[in-house]
Amino acid sequence: MSLGDNLVKRGKITADQLAVARERCRKPTDRIEKTLVQMGFATERDVLEVIGEQLSIPVVDLGTVEIDTELLTKVPSKVVHRYQLFPVSSHNGSIKVATANAFDLYAFDEVRMLTGLKVEPLLATAEDISREIKKHYGVGGETIQAMVGDDVEVVSDVSEEDKDLIEMAQEATVVKLVNEILLEAIRDRASDVHIEPYEDGLKIRYRIDGVLHTTNVPPEIRRFHSAIVSRIKILSNLNIAEHRLPQDGGFKIRAQEKEIDLRVSIIPTVYGGAVVMRILDKSNALIGLDRLGLADETLVRFREVIDQPYGIVLVTGPTGSGKTTTLYSALNTIKSDKIKILTVEDPVEYYLDGINQVSVKPKIGLTFASGLRSFLRHDPDVILVGEIRDYETAEVAINASLTGHLVFSTLHTNDAITSNTRLLDMGVEPFLVSSSMAGILAQRLVRKVCPTCKESYAPDPDQLPADFNYQSGQELYRGKGCTDCRMSGYRGRFGIYELLVMNSELRELVVQRATTTALFEAGKRNGLTLMREDGWAKVRRGETTIEEVARVTKAM
Repeated sequence: MSLGDNLVKRGKITADQLAVARERCRKPTDRIEKTLVQMGFATERDVLEVIGEQLSIPVVDLGTVEIDTELLTKVPSKVVHRYQLFPVSSHNGSIKVATANAFDLYAFDEVRMLTGLKVEPLLATAEDISREIKKHYGVGGETIQAMVGDDVEVVSDVSEEDKDLIEMAQEATVVKLVNEILLEAIRDRASDVHIEPYEDGLKIRYRIDGVLHTTNVPPEIRRFHSAIVSRIKILSNLNIAEHRLPQDGGFKIRAQEKEIDLRVSIIPTVYGGAVVMRILDKSNALIGLDRLGLADETLVRFREVIDQPYGIVLVTGPTGSGKTTTLYSALNTIKSDKIKILTVEDPVEYYLDGINQVSVKPKIGLTFASGLRSFLRHDPDVILVGEIRDYETAEVAINASLTGHLVFSTLHTNDAITSNTRLLDMGVEPFLVSSSMAGILAQRLVRKVCPTCKESYAPDPDQLPADFNYQSGQELYRGKGCTDCRMSGYRGRFGIYELLVMNSELRELVVQRATTTALFEAGKRNGLTLMREDGWAKVRRGETTIEEVARVTKAM
């Protein structure tokens, strides 16, 4: 029975789909299994299982197989990349090699001649093999090998006269290498890419779900550090000849059928330029309020706050806590053709349809405060100020709220209660803070338990934080670790929140310059749920872990 007929018999495809695929295979080199996968009629795993059954070759999941790392040195990376195969283990004069193409006899012969071992093929998906190659041989390994093979030398300090010559000598390979670094980061859902030069190596790290992960790269990549930095500078419209001063820029790429903005920062270190690229994926930022992780009651109260006609709405938290995403989600919720929304940001991270956005430029005098003053002459209904950093910006924002505008902004404080105190410390009069403030949302981001490897467990009560309300016998959840989450046990992030809605009691306490303790007690009387309490509730629901909540919050 043919491969296609076997797939039909197994119910993986229909007879009509097989007929369409056979019609598409007009060239002698066209293979029916590849055509079926390309047309979306069957998965690669389905095809491999049928081939494996016909040829008596095992089908494996490389993420669950123990790899003999010493064996990797016996099979050159050029062979691994050329044939897209991966050495798994060896025993009794044989070597097990994973491949997605069971019919590539030339590859097996080359491995046999190089190692002197009999080849036992294993079948694995191309995605699995590609992941393991990058994990063990390094991201961009094939490109690096090609560059080393071509004996390309990179000059550290490039003069303007030599720049064009060097670009011509290595443009194709360097472009490909930088593209591979970026695509790998996007596939891994990274928010930042760190390229860090050291005396004897180049380290590339991806920040995934708020935590940095070092990715494996070939050691030879250190030779091409200057070329990588120069390529990124060219993309970002930065001065390629400047090696002494920090530079900031950015560029756009199209990957995975969407446009992605990258914000670039380069600083001169002892061993060369260190690069950080922030990946700004609009699809990740523009989400509904109901998908941020707000508890049902908090969501209802926050919607009431942002539906008010005037006042200040603050979102507080440290850098990288998701404040911008929350603000954009709020603006998307309230925007309509009946109101005008203006934003002044540093810089504009995501572009929103139907909203006028301005990026601050301090060098020419366009600051948050000056931009805000100009906004008031532009007849807005809603204003977003990227951050309240000083007294001048705070004063203009408060005056805007008191003249009938709804003002959104951010503040760097640890919790909602201390935001009022922070504004008073800036020099703002207490009666102005009291009369203008509508609500304050404090937040942190915690990692989600990976849904693929999620497992229940019973914690040791003696090891739990004292303020965690745990009932004996209750099951909690954690991630065991799998290929989907890079063995971390976590995949994705969401927020934990505390929302302080101002009322008459709180306003009176602000006017009196009451202590933080007094404000906290009044907030609790009026329904304030702390971030840590919100986090514990999500731990009990199996959404995150005790360790995550303890990592980003502290007991009161």
